[in-house]
Amino acid sequence: MPYIFSLLLLAAMIFALVDIITRDSSQVRRLPKVTWVFIVILLPMLGTILWFALGREYAPRSAPTRTPQFAPWATPPAPAPESRPRDLRSTEQQLADLEREIEEERLRAELARRRSERSADSAEG
Repeated sequence: MPYIFSLLLLAAMIFALVDIITRDSSQVRRLPKVTWVFIVILLPMLGTILWFALGREYAPRSAPTRTPQFAPWATPPAPAPESRPRDLRSTEQQLADLEREIEEERLRAELARRRSERSADSAEG
């Protein structure tokens, strides 16, 4: 019987160490990861219990994780990129709008050129 308890304690300690090492630093509470490793190694039973009770950040229960249960080290898939609003105009409409913008810009440049000529003429005369 004492061997079973020792094996269970060793398994729990190894599981806790692997969990500490592979866990992201943002999911570790209260102490740095290195400190948790030393606590679990130096105080196997108490350190393991403390790690699972106080040091580990658990996922919220309301949001189900999409990672499989058999691979706790796997990362969840990246979220889908935000979709941009689609332009519902046809290609011909887009080209017509672009041509209008080009013509408007040409007319503004022509207007600015004529104003500068007019101001230059009035300054001379």
